[in-house]
Amino acid sequence: MQSIQVEGREVPLDKEGFLRDLQDWTPAVAEQLARAEDIQLTEAHWEIIELLQQFYREFELSPAMRPLVKYIGQHLGADKGRSIYLMQLFPPSPAKIGSKIAGLPKPTNCL
Repeated sequence: MQSIQVEGREVPLDKEGFLRDLQDWTPAVAEQLARAEDIQLTEAHWEIIELLQQFYREFELSPAMRPLVKYIGQHLGADKGRSIYLMQLFPPSPAKIGSKIAGLPKPTNCL
């Protein structure tokens, strides 16, 4: 079983690096998961992470790419609700990588 060390505790991950227990998520865990993806989290990343978590609370699932783009557009405007914008933040798969860093399950339609 994979895991990461965060603030002196071991956080279990599945074989793809997603949290086994969503309750283990903290901003420090997000930073560690992002580092593993070679991503330095900025304010723009946190804005999307918060909306990913909000989407999950609202719909009880991690969004696929199209619903994610639409949701971001509704909340942050058309300039940020675009695939290209999200690809720059969470390459190569914004729905999958963003969900992972946000501590959510893998979106069901992501390979």
